[in-house]
Amino acid sequence: MGCSSSSTGNKKSEKVLKATLVIQNWYRGYRARLKARQHYALAIFQSIEYADEHGQMQLSNFFTFMLENCSRARKEDPELVSRLFESTFQDIKDRQEYVGLIDVPDSYEGPRLEFPLTFTDINHLLEAFKQQQILHAHYVLEVLFETRKLLKHMPNFTHVKTSPSKEITVCGDLHGKLDDLFLIFYKNGLPSGNNPYVFNGDFVDRGSNSVEVLMILLVSFLVYPNDLHLNRGNHEDFMMNMRYGFTREILFKYKLHGKKILQILEEVYTLLPIGTIIDNEILVIHGGISESTDLNLLHRLERSKMRSVLMPPVSINRGHATDSKKSKGDITVTSSGKVKSNGFPSQQLSKHEWEQVVDILWSDPRGRKGCYPNTSRGGGCYFGPDVTSKILNKYQLKMLIRSHECKHDGYEICHDGKVITIFSASNYYEEGSNRGAYIRLSYGMNPRFFQYRVTSSTCMSPLHQRVHAMETSAIRILKERIISRKTDLMHAFQLRDHSRSGKISIAQWAFSMESILGLNLPWRSLSLRLVNIDTNGNVDYMSSFQDVHIEKPVKEVQSTLIETLYRYRSDLQIIFNVIDSDHSGLISMEEFRAMWKLFRTHYSVDIDDSQVDELANIMDLNKDGSIDFNEFLKAFHVVHKYEKLNTSNAKFANYK
Repeated sequence: MGCSSSSTGNKKSEKVLKATLVIQNWYRGYRARLKARQHYALAIFQSIEYADEHGQMQLSNFFTFMLENCSRARKEDPELVSRLFESTFQDIKDRQEYVGLIDVPDSYEGPRLEFPLTFTDINHLLEAFKQQQILHAHYVLEVLFETRKLLKHMPNFTHVKTSPSKEITVCGDLHGKLDDLFLIFYKNGLPSGNNPYVFNGDFVDRGSNSVEVLMILLVSFLVYPNDLHLNRGNHEDFMMNMRYGFTREILFKYKLHGKKILQILEEVYTLLPIGTIIDNEILVIHGGISESTDLNLLHRLERSKMRSVLMPPVSINRGHATDSKKSKGDITVTSSGKVKSNGFPSQQLSKHEWEQVVDILWSDPRGRKGCYPNTSRGGGCYFGPDVTSKILNKYQLKMLIRSHECKHDGYEICHDGKVITIFSASNYYEEGSNRGAYIRLSYGMNPRFFQYRVTSSTCMSPLHQRVHAMETSAIRILKERIISRKTDLMHAFQLRDHSRSGKISIAQWAFSMESILGLNLPWRSLSLRLVNIDTNGNVDYMSSFQDVHIEKPVKEVQSTLIETLYRYRSDLQIIFNVIDSDHSGLISMEEFRAMWKLFRTHYSVDIDDSQVDELANIMDLNKDGSIDFNEFLKAFHVVHKYEKLNTSNAKFANYK
């Protein structure tokens, strides 16, 4: 009887154990599928981000093209070249010209700063920004002028020392995410003589509080110039700000004095140090290195001449530089090949110096050996572990700390522990997409990593809901990229659809998507979210464009033109904003035509000028000979027919 009872108990235990194993295996598989979907979503976000940066870097080629064709450009617009290539620095006179004429009214209820600044001002600023108050333009300009004065006396690389009793904290990209900065200071303490920091570039752009982040960092720098160190990132660049939001933020928050702020800010960027060296053994720079990185050259070059990565030194037709009596706006070339204009000293680095700075601001590490072009971003290089070892050994360094890349955990260690990537903006792409992190370093000790994530109600939701939200957002922006290349994709699909059935294999579809979009994505896996697939595994390629289209401001306009203007809208808007030096928001029809002809020629856009002229004439609503170019481009936007599809749940379930 006892044996029977024992046997029954053993069978029940075995069933429980089997059920437990089944549940565990299912859950592990479920978590793995969620992680895979999260990985795919992050891949989409990052690929499109890098593709946009690649497009941004290509603008430098366009500006070079414009300068090399400056004689032609002068005929269309005599002042165009000077507006593009002349430094605005000489227009900045003195503090009184900018700050003294701006009164702070008694009705102003925001933070008031007292110069010289003290720790109390940092606290006032933090508390005010927590209450979503705006710092008055008077104080913003004061801070920028004070920062400019102090930065002028700083070296290209700041050398700092630590000790077992005095650590230093290194933070990566913040990108205008004020809550992340608040959280860092809450967890790690405010900057002080006993709590030094290095902020490794990309303080601004993308996030909605770039002004506030920048002001906190600059005020802290003015209070503790020997203990808070600011490195220039690739987004501390006025041309990058035009695309990624900081320029718009300043002009929105400071409608009356925004232009003055942008003007002095442009110079402040050029004066930021380009790196920090800790204990003579740790190099902290924003991007990375290349096999030709020359730290000795980088130590001594005139960093203030690096106005923008997007405006490289160029050689122009020397035939235009023979007459020494040039009128205003003319450009000459010095014997060293540098550009010079209007009798002012050259505002450019040499080409070699420029390339050195681009490499340290834009490069990324990879596992493959060697140094090769950074094809994703279009600027800098990919550098392998052998390059890291070579450069570190050459300059007796032990480690490279860089930022520049969003990492899921907020940091990443590679190249046998010699390269650390640190990224401090959590939820960078979407709620829950990544953690932020910072590093604490002290002499003779291993780096210590601290991770965090700014939380909200959505971050507390179950993992599958957060992954679904992130994935939906990623698919949305990917569909927008797909629809902008509809004509090219259709041509690629039809070349492979020999039977004209409207269907091709998944392999053919994936190859077409990659060859046209160039995003390096797992297209086969993503196909379940993007297209309809029949029981034979063939793709209905027209379904690539379902539920989304580009709004046409005029029905008669050709689809090819609409797609082209949509695809290049950011580039065109930046060029317009550079030309629109008075920020009037208007561009004459003549300026529009001249700009478009140069743009079309350089980018090899196969669209007849008459089509663009016709469209521009239609968009000139009041027929005054000018158009609001920003509004003109906003007319071309992607419409998602169904924002929330209940039927997508079935597809979503299959995708799991």
